[in-house]
Amino acid sequence: MSMRRNPVKSDLGAGKHVFGTMVFEFFSPGMPQIAKSASAEFILFDMEHSGVTIETLKDQIAACRGIGLVPMVRVPTLQYHFIARCLDMGAMGIMVPMVESAAQAREIVSATRYPPAGRRGAAFGMAHDDYEGGSVPDKMAAANARTLVIALVETADGVAAVDEIAAVDGIDVVWMGHFDLTNFMGIPGQFEHPDYLRAVDRIVQAAAKHGKVAGMMAADEGWARTYLAKGFRIIAYGIDHLLLQRALSEGLSRVRDMVK
Repeated sequence: MSMRRNPVKSDLGAGKHVFGTMVFEFFSPGMPQIAKSASAEFILFDMEHSGVTIETLKDQIAACRGIGLVPMVRVPTLQYHFIARCLDMGAMGIMVPMVESAAQAREIVSATRYPPAGRRGAAFGMAHDDYEGGSVPDKMAAANARTLVIALVETADGVAAVDEIAAVDGIDVVWMGHFDLTNFMGIPGQFEHPDYLRAVDRIVQAAAKHGKVAGMMAADEGWARTYLAKGFRIIAYGIDHLLLQRALSEGLSRVRDMVK
């Protein structure tokens, strides 16, 4: 039996746009199916800010199996054991934060590839290959090909090196961390500041120059419209608890208006 494909990676490679969401809070059994029913193509589980454990994350990734939803993980830092464990659990995409150099980008790619292309450790008949048998060389090739590697550029140093980062073979997506980027630029939350806008353009241009994809998280429809127009092709729409909070706030406001 062949390993499952990653349609997000193949669609991006075909020049298409891909849309999903991020999960920071609601690591519940139904969350993957809820996201899929809402037409998400991928779900990006956050380990950097959420405090989610490896055990819980493994359950979430397992819940994506068989429903056509691509599970991806933002690991908390550039460390081999985070990347390798998430891949062995079945993550089809890995995002690494605070990427600031081509050397770091190459280290990320190496951790996601089996030898001789990288240094990912061997574990087969596991979650990532659906506990199936089969040819190990074929599985290694399939795993290398399907893993989407995302470099999160979110500092001034990262922007300065973004051309070199995007040039690294094996980096698929250059993801812009817009909030941290403004923080590190000394203009926190100033998303119309000319320096920030120039940084955005630089990220998009570097991705396009090297045949990579620019990605980002859009808080709402306005953000999505603006950044799609700038050339971003993979968008995570919203964050789980903020989507609920906003919908609840709007609904309660309308209900209260009924009794005024």
